Amino acid sequence: MTREAILELLERIQSGETSPKEAISRLAHLPYEDTGFAKIDHHRSLRLGLPEVIYSAGKTPAQVAEIFSRMAAAGGDVIATRAGLDAFDAIRELLPEARYHFEARIIGLRQTGASPRLGPIAVVCAGTSDLPVAEEAAITGEYLGLEVERIVDVGVAGLHRLLAQGDRLGRARAVIVCAGMEGALPSVVGGLVAAPVIAVPTSVGYGAAFGGIAALLGMLNSCSPNVSVVNIDNGFGAAYVAAMIVRSGQRG
Repeated sequence: MTREAILELLERIQSGETSPKEAISRLAHLPYEDTGFAKIDHHRSLRLGLPEVIYSAGKTPAQVAEIFSRMAAAGGDVIATRAGLDAFDAIRELLPEARYHFEARIIGLRQTGASPRLGPIAVVCAGTSDLPVAEEAAITGEYLGLEVERIVDVGVAGLHRLLAQGDRLGRARAVIVCAGMEGALPSVVGGLVAAPVIAVPTSVGYGAAFGGIAALLGMLNSCSPNVSVVNIDNGFGAAYVAAMIVRSGQRG
């Protein structure tokens, strides 16, 4: 339940459209709702300003659909990451308006309507092979209320491609950089922008890339002081942090 949803509920009580008893029933799900197999944190939007997100991997399609529908009933946008088509089919039976973002493997539901977006942020990927992780970051950012600019296939093997994006990078309040192989791109971007850079190592590369470990270690050893690093392939985590950074800059 979002701040806006609670404010609307209070206004409905004040106007007589909703009784206090009905309001208590809705608020009974705070701070969390116990489904038996999951405890849904409806209170997270109030604490952090951003909602809980469903991590679908390891859950059955029925479990994902149940959590998704209960979160939708509480109001606000809902997203499920690392979701397959089987989970989407289960959700669509309950919520036909839900949408599947295939490349990002995200199921999303918009309920808040058009609202001013914060940012912008840039999501940059080194190569086309990094696009699934970059799209997870970009789609997550958009559902979290950010204006997202995508900059793709600008790896260090052709540095002129990145340098040509200077104006777009310069507008970003935060930059997410997804790269595999040796993971050099975030350090280069960090030396070009006056913004926090969130590096995402991807599990892209040949044997010595070790499934993204080589890129992870390279990024952790970045000489650019504005670079921080999330886990391998964690585009979602990068977007969540970027949203917190941008939102914190709007306070005051």
